[in-house]
Amino acid sequence: MPHSSESKTPTNAYQSLLPIFSFIKPYKGTVALALFFLMFTAGISLSLGQGVKMVIDSGFISGSVDQLTSTILMLIGMIFLLAFGTFFRFYLMSWLGERVSADIRTAVFNQIIHLHPSYFEENRSGELMSRLTTDTALLQSIIGSSFSMALRSFFMLLGGLVMLFVTNFKLSMIVVVCVPLILIPMVIFGRRVRKLASSSQDAIADIGTYAGEMIQNIKVVQSYNHEILEQKAFGDEVEKAFDVAKKRIKQRSFLFAAVILLTFAAISVMLLVGGMDVIEGKMTGGELGAFVFYAIMVAMSVATVAEVYGELQRAAGSATRLLELLDIESMITSPSNPQHFSKQQSKQNTVAIGFYNLDFYYPSRPDVAALQDINLTIEHGQTVALVGPSGAGKTTMFEMLQRFYDPQQGHITLNDVSIEQLPLSELRDVMGMVPQHPVLFSSDVMHNIGYGKPLASQAEIIDAAKRANAHEFIEQLPQDYESFLGEQGVRLSGGQKQRIAIARAILKDPDVLLLDEATSALDAQSEFHVQEALNKLMANRTTIVIAHSLATVIHADKIVVMDKGRIVDTGTHQSLLITSPLYQRLCELQFEQAR
Repeated sequence: MPHSSESKTPTNAYQSLLPIFSFIKPYKGTVALALFFLMFTAGISLSLGQGVKMVIDSGFISGSVDQLTSTILMLIGMIFLLAFGTFFRFYLMSWLGERVSADIRTAVFNQIIHLHPSYFEENRSGELMSRLTTDTALLQSIIGSSFSMALRSFFMLLGGLVMLFVTNFKLSMIVVVCVPLILIPMVIFGRRVRKLASSSQDAIADIGTYAGEMIQNIKVVQSYNHEILEQKAFGDEVEKAFDVAKKRIKQRSFLFAAVILLTFAAISVMLLVGGMDVIEGKMTGGELGAFVFYAIMVAMSVATVAEVYGELQRAAGSATRLLELLDIESMITSPSNPQHFSKQQSKQNTVAIGFYNLDFYYPSRPDVAALQDINLTIEHGQTVALVGPSGAGKTTMFEMLQRFYDPQQGHITLNDVSIEQLPLSELRDVMGMVPQHPVLFSSDVMHNIGYGKPLASQAEIIDAAKRANAHEFIEQLPQDYESFLGEQGVRLSGGQKQRIAIARAILKDPDVLLLDEATSALDAQSEFHVQEALNKLMANRTTIVIAHSLATVIHADKIVVMDKGRIVDTGTHQSLLITSPLYQRLCELQFEQAR
């Protein structure tokens, strides 16, 4: 998919990261406490320079053992306070990073789970997973560790510069002149690092997407003996990501090298000038020692800020990607002033479902009509079958009815209320779907059946399984209803998966039942029992069936024949055998094959 983040990226890392700080606001108390300990440790660190001066002047040079001992003990006390403050600073900042990262990850998932289905046609799942995991982990590192280091180093830099001027003005001017020279490479290389960091994150997402697809379809890969080909293809993806990472690392390495070179060159010049002043008696050895201490502290602070600046540039790309996702507005939302209908009203309505002048084009295929000029009414309690060749638009009818998409023209009603005027939760609550290819979650049997009714009791779940003819095989599983089914129910056969999905729909007890060839994966014996259960479930319930096997819908109240997104005929089985050439052909093909 094309990545548009670069065009929308703000001009600097600070602007990119600024919205992320809104996630920090709820934890102002923790931030304040962390900042207190951060400044406390910075102050203690700056005081160590004066301790060094006292050790040299009052201890070493004076030749007094007592003064040396007292100054060393004072220095140890300061180091103890530094360790005390560092513990709380590190703990609080790390806690904050983990907490904010968790909140961002939750916010991103909450956003994804409500997005319109067409968004997932245009965006890869691996890309979204990368944003949920890699990008949020990088931000956690920035907030919990790097940001703390940057703030501490910034305070140390300012405090160190002040102490340098207090200690020796002339030597301090050498440092001040060199600071702008150090900042220049930070700006130049920092921009390059940021651009490459975004590309690196995209490349990592590509790797995750590719690997996930291969693992998900491992049986197909192995059945075609494509292991070697996929190994090479995956290796190529990894190398692409590595090449981008090399460029990013190279730029960061240049940044660090330039900062270190310029910083310690300045310290060397300062030592030369300061050493000459000590020789001439213009300053004491303790003052020079303290000045060297502060100069090294300033140099280390600048180096740390430079390193964190590089991380900041990298995090800016992640922040931009996350914010883009959080800013997306779902195209399918509940109305601001919704209408409602009750169970009693629904029973009074003759027309349970109505499709009126419906035209629809999938966003990913805007030039090809998926549905065109659809007009269909379904009375309450009717069983209606949708038949036709593949690509006729049968499944799209189901998706439109559940409002996964909105039509470009026309409208759909449920109990005489336009579905666009109903809350999404209310609309989908009255429907139960059994797809042709059942979707099971990586959990146990109880969770998968109970998904149809989250508050259902164990007895209700078992009863639904019995009615779907699933109880017997569930009891034979290692831990019966607590048996883990594996990813996408990989530990079950196709027929068993289908019966779990049917049990889920039975448990939900919906007003409108949507069956997409729900018995297609069952053997003859299981199909008989499940069809019997479905017949009971369909009684006095509006049911729409997508039928590939016409023998299963001969007794439907209405059969709708579809072709190329249009309804070409409607009637009963007997009437369509007379009036519909397409239905006649479909019947001839199927019943001849069955002989």
